[in-house]
Amino acid sequence: MKQITLLILVCICMLACRQQAQHQTAVDIEHYDLTQMKDSGVLVALTLNSSISYFDYRGEPMGFQYELAKQFAQSLGLKLKIKTARSPQELVHLLLKGEGDLIAYPLPVTKEFKDSVIFCGEDIITHQVLVQRNERGEKPLKDVTELIGKKVYAQSGKYLDRLINLDKELGGGILIQPIHNDSITTEDLITKVANGEIDYVVCDNDLAKLNKTYYPNLNIDLAISFDQRASWAVRKTSPLLSEVAYSWHQGNMTSPAYKASTKKYFENSKRMPHGPILSIKDGKISHFDHLFKKYAPEIGWDWRVIASLAYNESNFDTTAVSWVGAKGLMQLMPRTARAMGIPEGKESNAEESVKAATKYLAQLSRSFSKITDPNEKMKFVLGSYNAGIGHVFDAMALAEKYGKDKYVWDNNVADYILLKSHEEYFNDPVCKNGYFRGRETFNFVKDILARAEIYKQKVK
Repeated sequence: MKQITLLILVCICMLACRQQAQHQTAVDIEHYDLTQMKDSGVLVALTLNSSISYFDYRGEPMGFQYELAKQFAQSLGLKLKIKTARSPQELVHLLLKGEGDLIAYPLPVTKEFKDSVIFCGEDIITHQVLVQRNERGEKPLKDVTELIGKKVYAQSGKYLDRLINLDKELGGGILIQPIHNDSITTEDLITKVANGEIDYVVCDNDLAKLNKTYYPNLNIDLAISFDQRASWAVRKTSPLLSEVAYSWHQGNMTSPAYKASTKKYFENSKRMPHGPILSIKDGKISHFDHLFKKYAPEIGWDWRVIASLAYNESNFDTTAVSWVGAKGLMQLMPRTARAMGIPEGKESNAEESVKAATKYLAQLSRSFSKITDPNEKMKFVLGSYNAGIGHVFDAMALAEKYGKDKYVWDNNVADYILLKSHEEYFNDPVCKNGYFRGRETFNFVKDILARAEIYKQKVK
């Protein structure tokens, strides 16, 4: 009886403590504004995983909204911490719970959200556009009335809703192709347009602008919706943070840092220019063959695979700098270059680059020790070199969860690298690294190995 009484008392105490903690949290949120953030030294920004907002690439955090949030935190002298949500509604929910200080994402300015938050920062105007190709000899559509009789694809949700409404406004005639399949994203559909598999798809203008940097043959000029305002947001109990965020955005929009981020994501080409596949004068692939031959034995690879990797990364240009800041012949990210021993300022040195790259490849290879077939392991290593090992581990975890072989690349792990750009998969609990544009890595592994086989046939 005493034990039961004691247990009841313990439960009552625990419940009281929990209620007290919840009350304390509510009090903290109510009074937690810029002053308290500066005392903590940290700004917690909430955002979504996406190709525009926030993602991990080769172990480095990336994304337009991430970079703006980092610039803002630095202006306040605060360290930035990122937390991700699954939807705009969840962003607001987490903000109101006190799990973040600021929504660093263009949250739509709607009555639903205006009742809950203070909108602050840049007043972003978004709208939906028609993505089509710039075909030689054919003029792109310039008016929505020209959509009548055309097959137009739209993902279910706001894109499909807008297309249906537009069709009604025009009196019908658009051949709407709804996409309800969660394994096909809007970015997948944009790729199909670029490749000539379909002719038209609907998406937001910022997503269209970003994808045009991958596919310059796209035309994204035709708007098909009214403008929608969007902005960052904070709790209504954080007016000081709101004022500072608004003022910072007004001044920052003309800053070199803001312009550089805008250019990086929405203007600069994401593709390395490449010349002919082979430059085999006098039986040579490149001027750096001696370096590939020197360092390839350190990882047990055929030197022509390293040559193919170098071609893919830089087109054998030692001065190349990618849109994400990777440098040199082997295009190592700055942090990786330092870790692999390249002295600062030596990124363009061919031998330093090849030596560091082979060291990095060897390090990645050790992470896949359970894959005994060397050719199979090579695919995982190349995939990790391109994507970052975290995304490959995520794809392996997904493969295992869905009954595939996590130690086989083709038709197994490679399929889930592709699916890492889909919300259903990158939000899966087994994934630790969020969104990733997996098609680039999927093609990367295939292209390097196919080109290496050509090199083997042509060059000894």
